Amino acid sequence: MSEFIIVFREVLEASLVVGIVYLLLEKSNLKSHFTKLWLGVGAAIAASVIVGYFVILAKNSLGNDSTKALFEGIFLYITAILIWYVIFWLSKNVSNKNELETNTLEAIKLSSWGVFFVIFFAILREGFETAIFLISSLSITGSFSYLGFFMGAFLAVLIGYMIVRQGRKVDIRNIFKYSTLLLVFLASGMIAYGTHEMEEYIVKSEIIEDFDSKDIYRPWNILEPKESLSDNNLTFMYTYNDSSKRYTHLLHDKGSIGVFLKGFFGYNSNPNLPELLLWMLSLFLGIKMWRSFYY
Repeated sequence: MSEFIIVFREVLEASLVVGIVYLLLEKSNLKSHFTKLWLGVGAAIAASVIVGYFVILAKNSLGNDSTKALFEGIFLYITAILIWYVIFWLSKNVSNKNELETNTLEAIKLSSWGVFFVIFFAILREGFETAIFLISSLSITGSFSYLGFFMGAFLAVLIGYMIVRQGRKVDIRNIFKYSTLLLVFLASGMIAYGTHEMEEYIVKSEIIEDFDSKDIYRPWNILEPKESLSDNNLTFMYTYNDSSKRYTHLLHDKGSIGVFLKGFFGYNSNPNLPELLLWMLSLFLGIKMWRSFYY
């Protein structure tokens, strides 16, 4: 689900940019620049993939578990801040048609490669954001939904085509309104999981002497995996994991439902108190900002 929302939102913005520039070139009888437009799209996508690759490479090159936890915690905080920046500041300027058209025509006057650079940097921004958001989502869940990725991209391109090319009446504001709300929850989840990773760093690096994770206060610590089930347990709420040889509750953060809630809402079946408080605070501020912008 998080892959779908991230890719849908970013690809829709990119599709609108490409569509507006494409129509401008067509109407201005500048079809000779079409090749450079598509080269810009391809180059930006390739550059975004390279950015994602180097981030993953940097993460995997870290020496020990405590350093990896620190890296992931900081990276998740930065990603959440970037999401807020994207959805509440950049969204006000999404596909500003007049400005985009003016910049494109001025770039063409300066250089025959002007269209390439306008498209390249516009799409690179979206691609960079997509790569960073997806890597953070992967850090939380440990899995990746290719179905969500490709469905999000396909639907975004389709809607972008309908809006720009076909002139269909699509309420783009409502699309961004509700996709933004979902990103608010996603950002809060990253804040929560980033805090969880900071706990891992403190425990594993032994910054505080004689400190154990058992000493950490947790508002709740339920649904722990079990080696066997008792008569009081609802068996249909558990699945058996062959690798760990334990029964996992569906609502545990490694369970079938819990892993979805963890990836999208930052759910944790045994959160520490700062994690819970920061999740609530970030969600409150995010929804307040969302309401002030869309209402």
